[in-house]
Amino acid sequence: MSLRTWPLWPMLRKEFIQMRRDRLTLGMMVGIPALQLVLFGFAIRTEVRHLPTIVLDEAHSSESRALVATLASSTYFDLVGQVDNRAEIPGWIGRGAAAAAVVIPPDFTRDLKRHRGAQAQVIVDAADPLSSASALQGAMLTSLTWAPDGTPPAARRPVELRVRPWYNPMLASSTYIVPGIIGVLLSITMVIITAMAVVREREKGTMEQLIVTPIDRTGLMLGKLLPFLLVGYVQMTVILVLGKLLFDVPLRGGLPLLYLMAFPFITASLGIGLFFSTLVKTQAQAMQAGFMFVMPNILLSGFMFPRAAMPEPAQALALTLPLTYFLEVLRGILLRGVGFDALWRDFAALTGFAVLTVALSVRRFHKTLD
Repeated sequence: MSLRTWPLWPMLRKEFIQMRRDRLTLGMMVGIPALQLVLFGFAIRTEVRHLPTIVLDEAHSSESRALVATLASSTYFDLVGQVDNRAEIPGWIGRGAAAAAVVIPPDFTRDLKRHRGAQAQVIVDAADPLSSASALQGAMLTSLTWAPDGTPPAARRPVELRVRPWYNPMLASSTYIVPGIIGVLLSITMVIITAMAVVREREKGTMEQLIVTPIDRTGLMLGKLLPFLLVGYVQMTVILVLGKLLFDVPLRGGLPLLYLMAFPFITASLGIGLFFSTLVKTQAQAMQAGFMFVMPNILLSGFMFPRAAMPEPAQALALTLPLTYFLEVLRGILLRGVGFDALWRDFAALTGFAVLTVALSVRRFHKTLD
């Protein structure tokens, strides 16, 4: 029996022809592995450097300024500002403007000159354990190598930089991961399920029945959004309860504020799912498109890997993902206990995403029907 007369040959030929015609699926089969390779190879870094750092210099001496300059010249700390008192530090770290704070006490210079060994403090946002470990390493290296100019080698005593972790003093990974799971699961379920639900209507032929009803296109799309909006809130509530019971994840901020700020994120995720549904024709394509969006969402948003460790192009790309802003909201409210005044920029960004994605979905859906 020749290859051409083998019964399996016509089936193989038919599948390859169908695969060639389905260009979207073929493109995703090639694009998703390529995207994963690029993200893992270039964007993902676990070595956290360049932590945005503020300084409280209460010594005001040449020695204290020299210590600050040494910290700034390292790859661990990037100075972004100075504060005048300790009361300003929680505001900077709470709103995410700084990840660490260097506090030099008034008696720093006196202790150095008496050769007793001086002390300074490094406060670090321990909501991210990897950043805390980087700050600890940078402080240790600086304390072992730095000494004021002119000090004889025999008289040098190391400066002790004490690292004080805030918000997650035990550096528990669950405290960092569980709040992020809320955003990740909401993103996955809202995008993929919504995209598949609309495509399912089209495959079953019920979409045509909805089109001839008096409901306009906006009402039709909102009718698809609202039930899943409720599902999103139920999912978030379940994770919050289980996170508290099983992992003792703190809730330091206001729960009503968290639910309020979750609204634009869930809406934006649903809008992305609806937009995907206007681009694909089958449920399989809808799932593939959803996962193609979910992959950079998880890797670049800061859920698993700190954004501070990523190259600048990857950090810029992360700013186009709604999950990036919602993770700041989750960790800000749950772990740091900050209020709306520290998170209003993230809320504004999420609201913009929600309006844009829903508007594009409605417009694209209308054009597809015509």
